[in-house]
Amino acid sequence: MQAGRKNTFDCIKAFSETDFTKDLKKFDVPTLILYGNGDQIVPIGAAALRSAKLIKDAILKIYADAPHGLTYTHKDPLNADLLAFLKT
Repeated sequence: MQAGRKNTFDCIKAFSETDFTKDLKKFDVPTLILYGNGDQIVPIGAAALRSAKLIKDAILKIYADAPHGLTYTHKDPLNADLLAFLKT
């Protein structure tokens, strides 16, 4: 709600029109993808599910009914999952 209008539109344009397929296929480090399936901003199929298929050995953690702002609304389980991932 505090982002500038131009910045917000430029961000949407960048992530919706840029093909990151080649970059994602190059990942060679452990990767954790965290996603809320209640996200109404970025479609799960175009983001998390596709990224998890493209990144070798990626771990996909989906939070039931979590919104786009899951780092705020689901911070405790998210932080626990992040810490567990970092310990592996």
